[in-house]
Amino acid sequence: MYIIKVKGIAKIPDYVQLRDDKFTLLAYFRVDRPDKSLIKLGLGDKQEYIMEMVKDLPFGQIAKLEI
Repeated sequence: MYIIKVKGIAKIPDYVQLRDDKFTLLAYFRVDRPDKSLIKLGLGDKQEYIMEMVKDLPFGQIAKLEI
């Protein structure tokens, strides 16, 4: 799974994309509201780990997420 942090502009907030190994979009959520998307994807128990990675990830960079 891959994670990408997208920088928002003006009134558009920052977003996070989670993509599978074929780069299909699995989840797209605001950085400040990951709850529902991660629970729906079945990753609610990994939320703390994912958000810690998001915090350290530069905008526009793709990182491999080992879950």
